Amino acid sequence: MSITSKDQKDGSSRPRRRLTREERLRQLLDVAWQLVSDEGTDALTLGRLAEQAGVTKPVVYDHFATRSGLLAALYKDFDLRQTSIMDAAIQASDPTLLSRATVVASSYIDCVLLQGREIPGVIAALASTPELEKIKREYEAVFLNKCQELFSPFAGGELKLASLHGMLGAAEALSAAAVCGEITAEQAKGELVEVITGMVARNARGRVPDQV
Repeated sequence: MSITSKDQKDGSSRPRRRLTREERLRQLLDVAWQLVSDEGTDALTLGRLAEQAGVTKPVVYDHFATRSGLLAALYKDFDLRQTSIMDAAIQASDPTLLSRATVVASSYIDCVLLQGREIPGVIAALASTPELEKIKREYEAVFLNKCQELFSPFAGGELKLASLHGMLGAAEALSAAAVCGEITAEQAKGELVEVITGMVARNARGRVPDQV
């Protein structure tokens, strides 16, 4: 009786709460990001993830099935985080070109810096697999469509797709340079703002005659 009372007091007799499927997925993704950060993308396998997360392999396979599925889930996690941060910042910004361009540039650069060197490795792994490259392109399309809706009103009409891809390429390159320390985060953001506003200005000039 005394033992039971002691167990009840220190909580040792309480069963550990089982994580929900969503909570387990979040745990596995967090551990996967940490593993990539510590050891690189090449070290990320389902077996290694199970070991680091303290779960059995079937638990990991139930969530991702393959290493490709895990990489895709990491990219999706990064994209959803980036979108959430950007959407919140857009809602709080002024409806001007400079304000919106600053929001997009800051959100994009900050999100990549948050993941440090991890996301470039994940993207590289995705690019090496044809079916996963398709997934990457789908998420890029979502981002480009968001920018199309956001900046087209300032250009007097729909932005050219080539211009949007050029902006995305600049965002990726500037983010990578900031991660490597070649430039500062503020320099990356400032340059990306210039790229966005320049893109809008070029598209606007192609539609509106110069005023004399």
